[in-house]
Amino acid sequence: MTTLESRTIFTGRVIKLNQEKVRLPDNTVDDLEIVYHPGGAAIVAVNNNNQVCLLHQYRHAVGDWVWEIPAGMLEQDDSYPVKRAQQELQEESGCTAKQWIDLGNIQTSPGIFTEKVYLFLATEISYGEQRLEQGEVIEVRWVDFSKALQQAQDGKITDAKTCIALFRAARFINSS
Repeated sequence: MTTLESRTIFTGRVIKLNQEKVRLPDNTVDDLEIVYHPGGAAIVAVNNNNQVCLLHQYRHAVGDWVWEIPAGMLEQDDSYPVKRAQQELQEESGCTAKQWIDLGNIQTSPGIFTEKVYLFLATEISYGEQRLEQGEVIEVRWVDFSKALQQAQDGKITDAKTCIALFRAARFINSS
């Protein structure tokens, strides 16, 4: 794909919105709106009791409380998403982990967003104090991993990164 024209429509704290004229691989030309987002890192933290850390977090964009795994936005200088994941786990849940497994990444909506979220499984958990940022309203809950997986499957957990991360982590979790 070749960008023929690009015009920034909006630049905010988190995103940039461009209107772009592009030449597609089949040589056709199309007008697109692309939302540029720095991406994020998300963590499936599982303790020794096979419980996963879920956050019950108020999300204004959907006007409701959402069940999610700890996650956060990458910064400009985040060349190692696992470091951001480690920071976010500590800030949002108060936990640290000794063992980290890369679960790959996801593209949240590749038709319009550049956002890529890197997923990790964290084990050998130690507990501490949350360090929430302004505007974060989060309740931490430890839920049996198999129950959380079932909630992702039956639609109680609706956050896409959480559902995908739980299913990817399942192959590493002993559910006996």
